[in-house]
This record gives sequence, structure tokens and C-alpha cells, in this order.
Amino acid sequence: MKWTTAILVLIGAVMGDVYLQNPRGSNNRLDETTSNRKNNNRLFDSQNNNKGGYNTGDRLSGEFRDKPERQYAMNYYASGAKSTEKSKLEIEWTNQHGCNNNKLDCNIVIQYMCMNNGTDDDYPDSSSSSEEAVLKRVFYIRDGVDTGTQKHKEADKNESEKKYEDRMERNFKDVDRKEGLHETVWWYDRCRYQEANGGLFTADQDLDKDRVGYVTASRTRQNPNGGQSGYECPEERDYYPYWSDTLQADYFKDDKDKFQRTPWIDLAWLGDRSRCSYIQKESFNRKSRFRCVGEGERDYAREINEKDCEKEGGKWVEFISFLEILEDAKSESECNKLKSKQGYNYISWRRLRSDSDTKKCVVQAPTPKCGEAPSTRVNHLGNAEDSHTNSRFSAELPYFPSLKSKRCVLRLRYNISTLDYDPLKTFAKSNDDDDVIENDPEIDFLGNGQEFELALNTAQTGRTFQDRSHAFVVLPREKSMEGKNILNLNVRGKRGNIVQVFPATEYDFVPNTLVVDRDDDLVHIQWTGSNSHDNNNDGDDGEGKGGTDRSNLLQLKDNDLGNSYPVLKLSDTKMFDGVKSLTHPDASEEDIAVGLATAGFYCGKKRYDTCPKEYSME
Repeated sequence: MKWTTAILVLIGAVMGDVYLQNPRGSNNRLDETTSNRKNNNRLFDSQNNNKGGYNTGDRLSGEFRDKPERQYAMNYYASGAKSTEKSKLEIEWTNQHGCNNNKLDCNIVIQYMCMNNGTDDDYPDSSSSSEEAVLKRVFYIRDGVDTGTQKHKEADKNESEKKYEDRMERNFKDVDRKEGLHETVWWYDRCRYQEANGGLFTADQDLDKDRVGYVTASRTRQNPNGGQSGYECPEERDYYPYWSDTLQADYFKDDKDKFQRTPWIDLAWLGDRSRCSYIQKESFNRKSRFRCVGEGERDYAREINEKDCEKEGGKWVEFISFLEILEDAKSESECNKLKSKQGYNYISWRRLRSDSDTKKCVVQAPTPKCGEAPSTRVNHLGNAEDSHTNSRFSAELPYFPSLKSKRCVLRLRYNISTLDYDPLKTFAKSNDDDDVIENDPEIDFLGNGQEFELALNTAQTGRTFQDRSHAFVVLPREKSMEGKNILNLNVRGKRGNIVQVFPATEYDFVPNTLVVDRDDDLVHIQWTGSNSHDNNNDGDDGEGKGGTDRSNLLQLKDNDLGNSYPVLKLSDTKMFDGVKSLTHPDASEEDIAVGLATAGFYCGKKRYDTCPKEYSME
């Protein structure tokens, strides 16, 4: 007799969301007025609760609606060439199922992707079919103004060269300027054509074949049905370090390289320190990858190993990662001059791919940071152990030798596996082996022949959760910032009480304790908020107009809890005594205090060069 009663098993199915708190993680949200996001596959597969995430920021008083220029993208200044010119950003997150404990295997991967031409003026402004307009829509990183998912038409079995070219021309033209975009349609098409890694442990999950006639990288144990989430490649998302490159275009064709879409750049890996040597050695930041390149226009093939690639008539080509390509350096000697001026990145005169005779001045990112993951307990979206803060990593923003602005997105992946088996030693030979693990196994728990079914989903015993920031801009430093570190002071959270905003947080500064060296440090104060934050009447406790999401900065009377209220007169404010603004040099100390106290509603007490009278308190 079979019983349908489920009995509890410890970590039988892993349900462990992760949420970026700083920079603000989208969790696929855009501008929803509801407490739940509208489309959980808009840009990526987060595996998170629908209520998580922050809306993109608004630049002005109203909602941005269909006008992307009314969105506010956070602007950070880049690190400089010298070790004394770091731009430091505190990355903060919460993860539900714990990490660095004795109940599961866990690691955190933090990466970013950037592009050239990243200002608001470069936003795709046309639905034209001209080559320039199409390429802008295909490559521009954006939050979008519509919550839909970008389209893609996949290849059929035995697709001819002509059909490939026609299909990809259609795919490029179908990219919608109104919908968000991180990875490119070229990358996703490659994912749906490249064969899945057959050596992976998929337990007893059945991975169906794609239209090309075999299982592709779009299907994994976590995504067996091959569902689309933006232009993300599921296999690359679920496994790290990934065995292939993550380049986003077939560069040197159709002028695509001018956009300089970087691959995913590794910023940090946090987990078991004993694996750091391996992780840093295998990072695509510095270690090249190989890809099978077929004949004709298609710059990728089915095969993922050299033997099969050559057997099918392909070329086994080596590719390198890049942070940027310095096009102004036309020779090796010019490249070496740039190399001698900085020691932060790795600069060399080389080929981007082994089948090309073209050499460029290539900038590669540093080796990623590697360390122990913050320790957190299971079933807890809160502070890390022995800490008064959420899990954090102190990041250094990149240095771009071109001194050009970049448009970027940051992603944080939370990879966890249960301890039912050793995730580092379990591979394809254990697939469909019930002695390793089985989906919904039936057991004779009482020993009397009555079978109970365990509620165990093998697709969830090893999972990748993630969150991504909204698009942000990294600006080149101004001359006045030379020789200084920049400390970014931001605000996390959104309006409402702790129940209304969960799994986001209430407001706080990040970092909430900031130690500043008067001689060597600059502080960049910045935050954003949404004008469509009303949780669909679920509640947004707080002062001011309902649905708004605002923060400000005021001096408290003192640190004593009994007197922790703001100083009531501007003339009594001492917090900004001796403070100067490098971005608004004509602003007085009182102007700075007014701007921060009114969340930018007023730019100063009196007008000055960058503060018109109508926006001042005059």
C-alpha cells in the first residue's frame, strides 16, 4: 500500500533565495506598483520569491513610464591607475538558506559586465531596421521600460548557412528597445546551439532535446525544460568556473566590436578558502577558453571538445577575456606606453582569438578576490553571524585605462548543494542511480511494508539562485580626484515597515559606519528611489506622498539614544564644516547640507553655477 503522506527531511529540497541589497537588486522587477514582480524571467532566472527586489530608480518626481531618460542609473567613479586611487563599493546581500555552515555546500560568485557608449544619450531611440539602430538595440545594456522578455527564434535541425543568416538577421531585428537587456541574443543563440556538457550530474532529471536534435546548454538539472530567461544561458549560470568563454558577440564582424561588450568579469568568489588557488587559476579573467568554430558566418558549433570539433570539420579556437580594448593604441609600442602607466590591470598587445591575425591593445581584469563566505544560518534572510550587518563584500570598482564611461550590470550568484552526496565528486556516471539520490523516493519508514514518499526534488538539491543590479554607469575620474580613494556611501532598503518591504529591508546607509581619512579619501554620497513603490496598497508606511521612495541625510543632535533627533536649525549644523564638493565646487557648506537634507529637491540654500534659482531655496 502506498501512502501519499510526506514526511520532513532535512534540506531535502533547497529553497534559498538571495537578494542584493546594495547595489539595489532588481530580482527582475522594473517599475511594478504591485508587491510581486510581473515577470520572473524578464532578464535572468533568479529562482527567488516574486516579492523580492527593488524597482529601478526615478530621476524626476513622476514615474518614468515609457521614457528611459527619466530613469536614474546609479553613477560610480572608477578606480584610478594607482593603488591609492581605489573606488570602494560595499556589496550587501541576504541569502535565505545559509552559507559557510555545516548543513550545505555553498559559494558566492560576484561578477559584472560592461559596455562602451554607456550614457543615457546612447539609449536605442529607434525601431529602425538600419544596421546602426539594430546594433544599438542588440548591445545596449538597459533596464527597459516594459516588463516583457526579449524574443528569440532557435535553430532547426540541420540548419543551412542561408537559413542561419536569415534567422539571425530576424533575431537581431526583433530585439526590442523597450525591453530590458543584459546578455545578447547572439550569446543566447549560441547557448541553444552548443551541446550540453554530458559529464554533469543531472540525477534523474530528464533533459529533453532541443529543436536542433540534441540537448543544448539551455537545459540543466535546474532548468530541464529549457525555459528562456532573458538572454541568459542556463548552463553558464548554474556552473562555475564555466568551461567555455562568455563573450557576447562574434567580434571583428559587422562592426560589433565598437560596442566592446565585455564577457562576465569575475570580481570575487567567496566560499571554502581551500579552493581559492583553483578558482583564481581557472577564472576567465586571465585563463583563456577554447570554443569550436564552424564554417561560414556561425561563430560557434555544436561540439564542446577538441576531438569532436575537428571530427566534424570545425576549428578549435582559443579566446581571451577582456575588460576593454584600447583602440587608440595602434602599435605594440603605443600599447606598452599605456601598460607602463598603471599596475592595476594586465595590458598586452595580442590577439583576442587564435584564428585572427589582428592584434589589439587588450586590457584584462585582475585575478578575482577569493575568500571565506560570510557565515549565515539556514532559513534566515538577515545578518551574517558575528556581524551587525547583512552579508557584505568590500569591492573595488574597475579601472578603465581608456578613461571612458561604461554602462554595467552586476550579478551575484548563490550556489548551494545539499550534503546528500559530494557535489565536487559526483558526475554523470551517477545519473539515475537511486543509491545516490532519487526524486520523491518511497521508503518503508515504519518497517511494516507501508511506504511513505519523501518530498524530495532532485532538481533542487543543487541550485543556483541569483540577483542582479539595475544598469549603472562607471564614470572616469575627474582631475580633482587624482591620488584619492573614493568611498561610496549609499542607501539600502525601501519605504515601508519590515513586514511590508520583506524580503527587501528598511532604510539604512551602506556602509552604516564609515571611517574617512581626511587627507586620502573622498566620499561619494548617492542613492535612488522609485516613484511607483506603493506595493499595490499592501502598505508603504512612512511620511510623504504615498508610493514614493525617498531618503535624505541629516545631522543628529548627538549619538545618545535619548537625543537622536535631527538638528533643527541649519545654522547649528556642523557636520559639513570644511566640506567641499568636487562635482559642485561652487556649493557652500550650507548648500551641501540643504541638498542632502531635502533628497535633492533643493540643490542649495542659494543659487550657484550648477544650481539654478528655481531649484534653490531663494
